[in-house]
Amino acid sequence: MEKIQDQFGRSFRTLRISLINTCNFACTYCVCSDAPIKQEEPEGLIFSVDQLLQVIKELHQRLGLRTIRLTGGEPLLYKQLSPLIQGIIRLGIKDIKLTTNGLLLGRMAAELRSSGLLSVNVSLDAMDPAVFFKITRRDRLSQVLDGIKAAKAVGLNVKLNAVIIRRQNECQVLPLLRFAFQQKIKVRFLELMPMGHLFGTEKSDLFSQQELLALISEHYTITKQPKENAATATYWKTSEGEFGIIANESEPFCGDCDRLRLDMKGNIYGCLSSNQPIPIRDLTQGVHFDRQLEKALRQKQTLKFTGSNLSMLDIGG
Repeated sequence: MEKIQDQFGRSFRTLRISLINTCNFACTYCVCSDAPIKQEEPEGLIFSVDQLLQVIKELHQRLGLRTIRLTGGEPLLYKQLSPLIQGIIRLGIKDIKLTTNGLLLGRMAAELRSSGLLSVNVSLDAMDPAVFFKITRRDRLSQVLDGIKAAKAVGLNVKLNAVIIRRQNECQVLPLLRFAFQQKIKVRFLELMPMGHLFGTEKSDLFSQQELLALISEHYTITKQPKENAATATYWKTSEGEFGIIANESEPFCGDCDRLRLDMKGNIYGCLSSNQPIPIRDLTQGVHFDRQLEKALRQKQTLKFTGSNLSMLDIGG
């Protein structure tokens, strides 16, 4: 089968699957303050587990997928998560990762690890309970911290993701860094992304990579590490551990992006900057499927991520 790639040599090797568009948090950068919060699994999911696995199989046969990342909404609310992970492994894809807010991780970590999951990224934007509540609008910091420790205890590779927002939680950069070093895990600081209700707004809330590095270097000697191909984060090393920055605004990583996104409605997206869904749920074979993948590749930005009005609840970042 002919390799599917664009004029820049980019192809899809990582598949991000948004399993569910509900969440048990209400983070300010994900949903606007007056939006109703859906916490239950939605009725009428487009895919059964078997149907979703068939789509993944078709994509894997065409693309040679290396990594699958399961996202949401909050993927731990997806009731068939363990059977899905086991099914993906049977397709020959071993590198399965998951991004979660961590609230349910304490009680699910052992099951996830035994199902074959290798690693989790936990969204943790503050170590101070009041700041945590301000961002997530949930008083659940202790449960998230317990979930992180439970994931470590069962052998999952854990990373932290922290979205840093000016005037909200830049005061939490150093506490998060200290916690990560203490737990011997990596934290990645994310620049605020113009997605969903933030698309088209002023960038006054952006706390930039330059500002992050200036703040951290006041307390640590930092050394930049070589960046891996198709990686979103750049890492810096200190005497106590490493941290990363995902600088989608300051230092875009579109040039070697290899990510394809699949939402729970059966649409694919070649780029977060595109709000044009490409339906594949009715195309499980044949030339039309390939054409949709080629169309998704054409969505990719050449140089700079611009954002879109897609909600992170629907596309999962």
